[in-house]
Order: sequence, then structure tokens, then C-alpha cells
Amino acid sequence: YPTVNGYSGVGDVTGDVVYVNYGLIEDYAQLDSLGISVRGKIVVARYGRSFRGIKAREAEKHGAIALIIYSDPQDDGYVRGDVYPQGPMRSPNGVQRGSILNVDGDPSTPGYPSTAGAKRVPLSEMDVPHIPVIAIGYGNAAELLRDLRGAAIPQSWQGGLPFRYHVGPGPVRARVEVRDDRATKGYKKIYDTFGIIRGSEFPDEMVIIGGHRDAWGPGTADNVSGTVSVLEAARAVADEVRKGHRPLRTVVFATWDAEEWGLIGSTEYVEDDSLRLLRGAAAYLNQDVAAQGVRFGGGGSPSLRSTLRDVAREVPDPNGKGSVYAQWRLAAAVADSVEPSMDDPGGGSDFAGFYNHLGIPIAEWGFGGPSGVYHSQYDDFHWMSKFGDPGFKYHAAAGEIGAAMVLRIADADVLPYDYVEFAQTMKKYLPAMNRALVQRHWSDTMEPVAAALDRFEAAATAFNAARDAMLEGAPSKETLARTNAALRGVEHALTRPQGLDGKGRAWFRNLMYVADEDNGYANMVFPSVNEAIRANDERRTAREIADLATHFDAATAALQAARGEASAR
Repeated sequence: YPTVNGYSGVGDVTGDVVYVNYGLIEDYAQLDSLGISVRGKIVVARYGRSFRGIKAREAEKHGAIALIIYSDPQDDGYVRGDVYPQGPMRSPNGVQRGSILNVDGDPSTPGYPSTAGAKRVPLSEMDVPHIPVIAIGYGNAAELLRDLRGAAIPQSWQGGLPFRYHVGPGPVRARVEVRDDRATKGYKKIYDTFGIIRGSEFPDEMVIIGGHRDAWGPGTADNVSGTVSVLEAARAVADEVRKGHRPLRTVVFATWDAEEWGLIGSTEYVEDDSLRLLRGAAAYLNQDVAAQGVRFGGGGSPSLRSTLRDVAREVPDPNGKGSVYAQWRLAAAVADSVEPSMDDPGGGSDFAGFYNHLGIPIAEWGFGGPSGVYHSQYDDFHWMSKFGDPGFKYHAAAGEIGAAMVLRIADADVLPYDYVEFAQTMKKYLPAMNRALVQRHWSDTMEPVAAALDRFEAAATAFNAARDAMLEGAPSKETLARTNAALRGVEHALTRPQGLDGKGRAWFRNLMYVADEDNGYANMVFPSVNEAIRANDERRTAREIADLATHFDAATAALQAARGEASAR
């Protein structure tokens, strides 16, 4: 696959080179303090610490005429281990391709489905980069950086190449030319695929498991491994159906196209079928890089974390030394009273449409390890069979977890959401937010949210007791349906239709987690409040604190409704 950055601007420019470290907001602030401008220059940034689209945005914002991004050996090359083919890390010729789009979905149909005949905004109005952006390996980056001079760098800017880095500008100059077919063939058809097993009792309720099918090269880890996990789960569940066990709820096995170009396949599906998803989707399970090592990790909505842990307890680890959960705990080295940490669902993969846009609970998992082949031509069968997962046993384990998660949720009489853990998880974020408010000498605190979370946790505890009592008997199908409908409304209540405040933020409706708009990879909790704090807007912050507490009270009301249905048998 060509060494490109998707959505690069087109052009042919020449200029002095400036090294900008990782190209973060704070890196440009450091350059300003040194009296160095990148206006009219070609900037070179290393991959890492933020999404590549943020690097492109900041370079353009500061007046650069082009951006060159490279993978530094300090981050995933020989500083970290032997390079491919002797080891798993990135070689001098390994180039990380990737999209630099900072929005989710087709940028020509922002917030609505990209279907045939859809109205499309002109290119001039799309939220896409306008300067040329290219990716190179650290072998070629050395030729640009070796002879740069100019200001001395902060020590933290020194990378792993065998010479002292300098900022510039110059005397090195570069020419960057990007051409594409946007004028003649700017739109391409993409194809999602779906395999569906209709539920026996609640066919309008859905459990969806999916992974993206496209890649920036051979894509053996990213994302053949995730696609294989989805297909293996489908095979296992289909075997159960052939044996006469049809799940209670409908199960959808999906593969998404164009994830690497901005989560397009999954986002457009969600936007196109949002009403049905809001009515009946119980969970979305995501498989993105399901296996490229032996170390397990998982994450997602706090409401589904206990279910994932329970499933991991039941699946044998391929190393033969107990369960996946036992090996996970061992690797995490946590105390007996503590669970291994789990990732928050901020964004960056195909769960974004389901969770960040619609508020549908999600879970994801996978097995990781040392790797320097991300988005390169070396992410291939040979690398995987030699370094990532020899024998492909961890691929199989990811698929086993997928099948078990699907059946655990699809066959549950009552959806297995844990809203006590949800409340306890969200409470942990409040002290840091209170400290941020105190540092600004503002009078508001997070106490309204803390109080609302206490009410939410109490309602969750009461619901659990009512659910357990109901399941000791023989609840009717109608009682279960009404109880589960109320439960599905809990996390919907933690979204708001108008989305977050700020330019380009309306698509993000979930008030629990979102990808940090100034980083892309980092997660932000309670974004409506935290983005107001970051904007240094005291009045907006106070308004958002009150609004967030109101949404938690609405979620509490949904839990109380579920309890009422469970108690009315």
C-alpha cells in the first residue's frame, strides 16, 4: 500500500525544515518560547503521544506548509528491541501509514449517513487537512534531521537516532509533493458485512460483535486478528444453533470497511440505523487488534467490565497455566482486593458510533505484546507467526472470549449490566476534577455530581436485589422484556441529543467518556465538564456540572423503573 496519510492536502511545496518533536500543542508552545516560527516551513514530527490527525491540525494551525511524520527508533524501533526480521520492532524502512482525519465518519456527510444520493458538503467546507502530509521511516528521517542546526533542543526532544537533534530551521530544505485522485474519483464505495442469527425470544434486542476488515497493508494484527476473532465467534455460536440452542436475543456479526479512513463503515451504519439501535441494541463488542502477543487487556463501559472479567475466568489461557483472568492478574501484579485496570471507551475504534454517539454499552479485549509493525507492510503473516502469536493460539482465545461474551449477553434473562461498578468507577474521577476547580479559585465543586452518583449507586443496589428476587421465581417473558427495556435506557440517559459544546463536538453525545479533542488517543472523562474547565469558562462549567447531575438522576430514574418492573411480577 502506498506510504500515505489519508486525507492529506495536495500540493508541491519546498521549504526549510523544522523539527517539532511530537507536534503536540505544548511542543509548539515550546517553540514559541524559543522564538522559532514554523510559518512557511516544512515541519518534521515523530509519531506518538497523540493521534496523527492532531499533529496535522497543529502544523497547519501554526502556518507550516507541509508535515512529515516519522516513527522514531526511541518509540518503537531498535531502542526498544531487535528490529524486524530479527525481532518484532520497527526497522528503518518501516513506515506508519494512517488517516489524519479528526472527525468520525465520512467528512462529506457530517452527522448523517453517507448513502447514495446523500447531500454532501463541498471539499472547501469539510473538516479535513489542507497542507500536504506524508509518512516516512526513521531511515529517511535521519537524512532530514542529521544536518539540522539552529536552536538547542530540550533534552526531552532527543530521540533515538545516533546524532544530536536540533530544531532548525535549516539549513536542510525539503520538497513535499502530494497528488491524489480527488478531482476525478474522490468517492469510493465501501462494504460492511453482516451475519445475523435471529433471537428466539427477543428478536428485536441485539448483541453486535464487530471488527474492521480494512488495513494499511497486510494488516495481520490490525485487523485480520480482530476479523478472525469475530468469524470464530460466529462459527462457535452457529454450531450451538445447529445443536438446537438459539440465543434469546438477535446476534449480529459485523465486519466494517474503511475504519482506517475515519471509522467510516461503522459510523455510517450507526447513523443510518440509529433508531433501531436505540430501541434494541443491548451491547456492542469490538475486536480491533485482537491478538499480537500474550498479554491480555480489556475495557469498555464500566457496566460490562464485570461480565468481561467473568468470561476471562472461564477461558483457559493458551500458555496452559490457568485462565486468561488468572494470567491477566499475574501480569498486572495487583493486590488480591484489586481488579486489573481496564481501558476507558474514549474513541479511536469502531465502538465510537455505538458508545460515544448513541450511548450503547460496549466492551473490547485483546492480547498484546512488543510490536513495531503498526500500519506498515511488515504487519504480515511472517511477523505474526514468528513474533506476534506463533501457533495462533491467542487468536483462538480471543474468539473464545468473543463467543462467550455474545452468548452471556444474548442469553441473559436480565441484561448483565453492573451499575454498582459503574457508579463506583465514575466516582473515582471526581477528586481530580475538584482539584482543578480549586486551582482556578472557582466556587463550584463536583458535589452535585457526587450526590447524584450516590443516588444512582443506591438505585443500582436496590435493582440488583429486585432482579435476584425475580429470577428466583419464573418471571414472564413480558416482565423480562419490560425490565430489560428500562435497563437499556440507563446509559441512553447519560447522553444528550445536542452533544457536547464546541465546534465539531455535537456528534459526541455521551457525557461519560470521549477522546480528548487535543490529543485524539487520550480519553477524557465527563467531557462536558472537563472541556469547560479546559476552556477556563467558569459559568459554562457550573452549567455543565448541574446538567451532568441531572443526567445521572435521569439514569437513576431508569434504574428505578427497571426495579419497578422486576418487582411487579
